[in-house]
Amino acid sequence: MVVFRKATMPDVEQIHALVNDYAAKGLMLPRSRNMLYECLREFTVVEEDGRFLGAGGLHIIWEDLAEIRALALVPEAQGRKLGKQLVLTLLEEARSLHIPRVFALTYNVDFFVSCGFRVISKDDLPHKVWKECINCPQFPNCDEMAVIRDLDI
Repeated sequence: MVVFRKATMPDVEQIHALVNDYAAKGLMLPRSRNMLYECLREFTVVEEDGRFLGAGGLHIIWEDLAEIRALALVPEAQGRKLGKQLVLTLLEEARSLHIPRVFALTYNVDFFVSCGFRVISKDDLPHKVWKECINCPQFPNCDEMAVIRDLDI
């Protein structure tokens, strides 16, 4: 049975390995263990029969905006719509917090569009979004695309 649950300390190493494996392939940005420990409460894990399948985070930017970040599934879990279910779970969390807009910076625009997001210019995002960019290996030449979804709250 597939379960979506909040991340716990034992999940950090698996999230770290998964995200950084994709980052090494140029498919997403790397995340440090430090970042994962500091932001652990933001993460939701997907597991099946106790086996880790993936994770994603909902990072609050401001009273009206949150970001989906570090969304990844193990390769054998792909194609089962678990990524979309994970995004929907994170969007429901945003709704429960009364956050009306959720964005993502992504290399996989089509996936997020299939989840109801629309492409926007990164310039349309508030400056608060960029506070962590200075630590990114892609800074200042970010080639991710911005997508956003308005929620009914």
